[in-house]
Amino acid sequence: MNNLFTDIGFCSLNKYGEQLCGDHVEIVKQNEDSLIMVLADGLGSGVKASILSILTSKIISTMMANSMSIKECVSTIASTLPVCEKRGIAYSTFTIIRVVDNKEAEIIQYDNPHVILLRNGKNYDYAKTGMRIGEKVIFRSNLKLQLNDLFILMSDGAVYAGAGRALNYDWRRENIISYMEQLYKSSYDAKTISSLLLEKCNSLYEGIPGDDTTIGAIKIRQKQQINLIIGPPADPGDVRKMMSMFFSNEGKRIVCGGTTSHLAAEYLGKDLNTQIKYIDSEIPPTAEIEGVDLVTEGVITMNRVLQYAQSYLQNNEYYAEWGWKKDGASLVSKLLFEEATDINFYVGTALNPAHQNPDLPKNLSIKVTIVNELIEYLKKMGKRIKVIFF
Repeated sequence: MNNLFTDIGFCSLNKYGEQLCGDHVEIVKQNEDSLIMVLADGLGSGVKASILSILTSKIISTMMANSMSIKECVSTIASTLPVCEKRGIAYSTFTIIRVVDNKEAEIIQYDNPHVILLRNGKNYDYAKTGMRIGEKVIFRSNLKLQLNDLFILMSDGAVYAGAGRALNYDWRRENIISYMEQLYKSSYDAKTISSLLLEKCNSLYEGIPGDDTTIGAIKIRQKQQINLIIGPPADPGDVRKMMSMFFSNEGKRIVCGGTTSHLAAEYLGKDLNTQIKYIDSEIPPTAEIEGVDLVTEGVITMNRVLQYAQSYLQNNEYYAEWGWKKDGASLVSKLLFEEATDINFYVGTALNPAHQNPDLPKNLSIKVTIVNELIEYLKKMGKRIKVIFF
């Protein structure tokens, strides 16, 4: 255990006209602080490429998670996957990063553009050792990790972005390095970084990608705990216990819901200062309580956060909206998606008739349903979640 956290994000563009992506990213967590990330680029595009990349990434990640050597992995792939009739090639290219205890990284690369490492926001030229397995040359690297180290993985669609359309023949790995050095902000999480670079590639392709393009990012961050409380407890006698647990934890605090904010203000002996200005016409204004980092409305706000979370796990299309706005839903999203590594939820289950869906059981409120769905999305983001219901 240490105070570091490995943050992961990735996103893809399909080749224009294809329903399936020929790239695939597979992640296997070995324990709380160790993981394996594989980005595979299947030969060609479409269904065959998709199958090749999925099988390659799943075979490699599973075998490496079980401590098998890269030689065994490559041999297994070569003997397992079908051979392309035209090219005589049996498997896709791949990039592997194994993070151990958030302290060390092993990088294994075969024919994908080499991983970029930004250290303190600048390119770091890490050592690579070539090894031959059959007719393939695999590059291997081992290095000690530092806080804010940022690894950028990519399929070859990234380095050819624009070719033949924007006439951009100078967009290569070196240019991507320069672009990311200029773009770099220490506050950006891995998903934001991968989304911004993929957006640039799509722009160079003029929205018509000539190849499947995938960007993956791994960032070494400090753990950041966020605490969120929403809804009063079912038993009014549990209010003080719920508030005591919420305010005793370290980290930033989010209070969601009108009744909940009044209870929090009362517990702290502070004023609740409400706002009347709408930044987003559909999201109620935030409020302020001394000692609380963010105070928002409940169900409407959290339902919007849920929509943003779903998008975040896919193509992150709403980032341009919540990434810069200051309404309650956007601010909650920034805290939960970008800042938090560990999140504690305190969920009151008292029913609010105004928020009750007549199609749901009486003991299951819309609020609890939204929170449960959001928790599942956050887990898929790699967040470590604890939840207590009252």
